[in-house]
Amino acid sequence: MIAVFVNMATVIVGSLIGILLRNRLKESFQNALIKALALCTAVIGLSSALETEALLCVILSMALGTALGELIRIDDGIERAGDFLKAKLVPNSGSDSRFTEGFVSACILFCIGSMTIMGSLEAGIHHNYGIIYAKSALDFVSSMAFGAAMGFGVTCSAAFILVFQGGLTLLSGLLAPALSPAAVAEMSAVGGTILIGMALNMLGLGERIKVANMLPAVFLPLAYFPLAGWLSSLL
Repeated sequence: MIAVFVNMATVIVGSLIGILLRNRLKESFQNALIKALALCTAVIGLSSALETEALLCVILSMALGTALGELIRIDDGIERAGDFLKAKLVPNSGSDSRFTEGFVSACILFCIGSMTIMGSLEAGIHHNYGIIYAKSALDFVSSMAFGAAMGFGVTCSAAFILVFQGGLTLLSGLLAPALSPAAVAEMSAVGGTILIGMALNMLGLGERIKVANMLPAVFLPLAYFPLAGWLSSLL
C-alpha cells in the first residue's frame, strides 16, 4: 500500500501547487486551460481506445457496464461525495464553483488506465512499486494543471485514489488469474473510451455525460474473454 500513499501525496502536493498558481490567473486563462486539458484528455483516451483488438469486447463492456452503473447510480454517489466534501472543506461555496466538477474529473482521470491496473497488481503481488511510482510522477504534473484549472476538488480526489487503487492492490491476488494481457489491453481501451466522454464534459459540448456510471465497464473484459472462450468451445 505504500505506493498508493505516494500516489496520493503527489496528487495532493501537485494540486495544491496548481491552486496557488490559480489565484494568480485570470478567469479567462483558467477557462482556456480547462479547454486545453480537455483536449489532452481526449488524446489520451483516443490513444488507449484505439489500441483495442476486440472491438466487440469494448462495445459490450460499455453497454453492460453503463447499464449497471446507471442502476446503482455511481455518478450521483461520487457527486454527493464531492458536494459533502465541498460543504465541509469549502464553506464559502462561491469561492470554488468548480469543486465538484474537479473532484469527479480527477477521480476518473487518476484511476482509469492500464498503469493503475497493472501498477496495483504488481504492487499487491510482487511488491514492485515501479509502475505506480511512474504513474505518480505523471499524476503530479497532471494534478498541478487540473488544480490550477478546477481548484480544491482535485486535491480531494486523493481520497478516491485510496479507495479505488488501494482496493485493487489489496484484491490483486484474487484478480491476477483473470488479468491476461488481452484483458488488460481491453480494460485500457474501455477506460480510454470513458476518458473521451470526460473530455466532452470538460469542453461543455452538449448534455453532460455521467461518465462515472460507466466505471463498471472497465472490469467487464475480465469476464468477456473466459466467456468468449467457453462459447467458442461449444461451437
